[in-house]
Amino acid sequence: MAKDVKPTRKNLMAIEDRIELSERGHDTLEQKRDGLIMEFMDILDQAQDVRSDVSENYETAQRKIDMARAMEGDVAVRGAAAALKEHPEITTQSKNIMGVVVPQIESSKVKKSLDERGYGLLGSSARIDEAADAYEELLEKIILAAEVETAMKKMLTEIETTKRRVNALEFTLLPTLYENQEYIEQKLEEQEREEIFRMKKIKAKKEEEEAEAEAEAEAAAAETENPEPAD
Repeated sequence: MAKDVKPTRKNLMAIEDRIELSERGHDTLEQKRDGLIMEFMDILDQAQDVRSDVSENYETAQRKIDMARAMEGDVAVRGAAAALKEHPEITTQSKNIMGVVVPQIESSKVKKSLDERGYGLLGSSARIDEAADAYEELLEKIILAAEVETAMKKMLTEIETTKRRVNALEFTLLPTLYENQEYIEQKLEEQEREEIFRMKKIKAKKEEEEAEAEAEAEAAAAETENPEPAD
């Protein structure tokens, strides 16, 4: 509360410095918040596209695998899947977006040629190959979706944190500082008026005393120049 602040010029200067610093911080955080929201909207658009791609690729992969099972048999499909020797490799790095560290997922050995799948040309069929292609494409989309979704969640968390800090400055700290500043300025003005009034009274009293002293001196001088005759 403002009344808990001692109304001194030192405190006023300290509060003015805090106001200046808080206002700069508020502006910076607002710019960060707006930038984060713009980045988030871009990622959100990308996430929506990736979700749609994952859904479409999943349906395609399911159709392909169902067709392969129907035409080649479940045993042949399982055998082709078991023949895979090199599994996909995933590495994670990080990148910075507006001060937010988000993951960057790199994958390798997801898409494979026919001779890299392990089952050989003679042990396969076009339908199994199509199913394998569809699932490799689906896996690539899932990896991308994981990267985008994680980035989106991290960005959203940072946006909420930044918004809370902006609101704390705008609706709590700065109003309190402004109130304290106004209170101290009013008190200092009152003190200044009281000091001016006190100095005027001192000056008036001094002038009155000087006038009385001067009058007494004049009376004494007049008495000296015109002494009363002796009886």
